[in-house]
Amino acid sequence: MEIKRVFDLLDNYVEKYPHQQEALAGKKNGQWVKYSSTSYKEHADTLSYALIELGIEKGDKVAMILTNRPEWNMLDMAISQVGAITVPVYPTISEEDYRYILHDCDAKMVIIDGLSVMNKVTNILPDAPNVKLVYTMVDREKYPYFDQLLQLGKEHPHAEELAARKAAVDEMECATIIYTSGTTGTPKGVMLSHHNLMNQFPNFHYTISDTSNKAFSFLPVCHAYERALNYCYQYRGMSIYYAESLGTIASDMREVHPTMMCAVPRVLERFYDAILQSGKKQKGIKKRIFFWAVRLGERYKIDAVSRHWFYDWKLGIADKLVYAKIRQGIGADNFDIIVSGAAAISQKIAGFFSAIKMPVFEGYGLTETSPVIAVSNRNPHGREVGYVGQPLPGTEVKIADNGEICCRGHNVMMGYYKQPELTKEVIDEEGWFHTGDMGEFDQYNRLKITGRIKSLFKTSGGKYINPDMIEAKFSASKLIEQILVVGENQKFAGALIIPSFTDLKAWCAEENIPYTTNEEMIQKPEVLKRYAAEINELNKGLGETEKVKKQVLLADEWSINNGMLTPTLKAKRKVITAKYKDVIEKMFA
Repeated sequence: MEIKRVFDLLDNYVEKYPHQQEALAGKKNGQWVKYSSTSYKEHADTLSYALIELGIEKGDKVAMILTNRPEWNMLDMAISQVGAITVPVYPTISEEDYRYILHDCDAKMVIIDGLSVMNKVTNILPDAPNVKLVYTMVDREKYPYFDQLLQLGKEHPHAEELAARKAAVDEMECATIIYTSGTTGTPKGVMLSHHNLMNQFPNFHYTISDTSNKAFSFLPVCHAYERALNYCYQYRGMSIYYAESLGTIASDMREVHPTMMCAVPRVLERFYDAILQSGKKQKGIKKRIFFWAVRLGERYKIDAVSRHWFYDWKLGIADKLVYAKIRQGIGADNFDIIVSGAAAISQKIAGFFSAIKMPVFEGYGLTETSPVIAVSNRNPHGREVGYVGQPLPGTEVKIADNGEICCRGHNVMMGYYKQPELTKEVIDEEGWFHTGDMGEFDQYNRLKITGRIKSLFKTSGGKYINPDMIEAKFSASKLIEQILVVGENQKFAGALIIPSFTDLKAWCAEENIPYTTNEEMIQKPEVLKRYAAEINELNKGLGETEKVKKQVLLADEWSINNGMLTPTLKAKRKVITAKYKDVIEKMFA
């Protein structure tokens, strides 16, 4: 069947994969609860009946503030089927952001998960007069809850009206409003049509292999990146297993044995660090073989033509002795692909995981582009570390005179909700969306991201510095957890660095340096000397004006909860520089 609207995806799933018994799976009380394709559709239809009974009309906005779970999909389809608009919201943002978003989007109904979120939403309801209905996922003795919503649908089936509602939805109508704040400013409501969303995943054909059948999901599905892949999984009839929490990713993977997942580089870096820690526990010849295999994997070249036959021979030995055991230990013994996005990934990390047969494919896009603009693929020259792949079919991409990446095609958003002037600022008269990112193409039409236009700054000597590039390089160090490069209108570049305190503790233990507190350790001369040496090493290969000449170690944490990071873990540059204004001024004094 032709898939034009979000809910067509569900009808297609049942029609093409009626025997799929593990369409969706999530954990409840430590046990996996699975839903077949048929059960998935039955739940979605029942929820649609309930929404109709509650008075949800075409065009109404229904906000979902939920963690990843099968019910997310059911509600998404249910809302879509009745002609309403899904507004997915992160469960980790501030009360002020909830106040702004629920008021701005005119949400009529809110479905929430978690006690903390419920309390925040309760506090801001007086400022969101359009909200008439609030439901929680479990009974918290304050609002009606999910099971009651299902029961309402069972008691009031509206099959004929649902069919009429579905028939009345046009593919060019708005399907969802996704709020994105980026690294600055108030949240902006990105309006994406059914057409935007449903033209993405068919073009992933040359990225995901036909044998991949079980996806593992832990990045927030409310984000356009994970959501696009989520729709792709359903389109291909794959099982979707949701991690119970970020803290259970490793144990859940060992139970699920997935064939694919999407991740951000920081998650892969933590996987890598955990693998190294397991190797350090080994003794003697086993330990030496382990780290020989790790070093071999870090030098892996994705293009087979670039690899010598002798390297591949050694790789085969490393696989039998080390890599196979690593895969087995993390439940990746039948792995096909990791899709990495949201930030640049280092050669070392991408090479290592590709070498151990967990191949990394990079992609690029924005919420405003539904979200994929380009992605690596399995075609000749379709994949290389440092490049985000080739533009998707049907998507035009050009590099403007100032180096900015511009995109035009079926993936470009309808616009920002209630902000036509802001929309005009990013979509020009010819339909080109201006991403704000800088990039370049190579001879194989592979796109490389080189930085953010707004992140660039000039030194007092008039030299431009690209902090994104420097931060990506320095973040590969196991001693650095977070970094922000600063130095606008200064003589040189400096850096605010939050150490990886786990690795710092390990180094201190090796050097017989007593470890007290994080705050005290970053003042110790031995630690400062170690970081100075690390920075000097990382500076190699950079231009003289790009080198970090001074750094300050901080014992803080930049997180989503304290407002320093976006929900996709990008540093809010303006917020951080404002917080550490005195520290930065002292650095350059």
